[in-house]
Amino acid sequence: MNNRISDILKKLCLISIKFYQITISPYIGAHCRFIPTCSEYAYVSICRFGVLKGVYLSIRRILKCHPFHEGGYDPVPEKKNKN
Repeated sequence: MNNRISDILKKLCLISIKFYQITISPYIGAHCRFIPTCSEYAYVSICRFGVLKGVYLSIRRILKCHPFHEGGYDPVPEKKNKN
């Protein structure tokens, strides 16, 4: 049951991000100071790590998006293997 709920939450988050990218982002314009963009970062981090860690990483990234941060290339961390 928990897996099903987390899968539903994950899909809702990913659909919301895609909705933003397709409908809202084109009207706002490209203002992100990072590569990949914050919305793409959020999408990849949620896909890679799940909702909890993915949203945490996304919020951390968005909080860095201000005039006093230089921006640049900031990829989603790789998932560590459990060996």
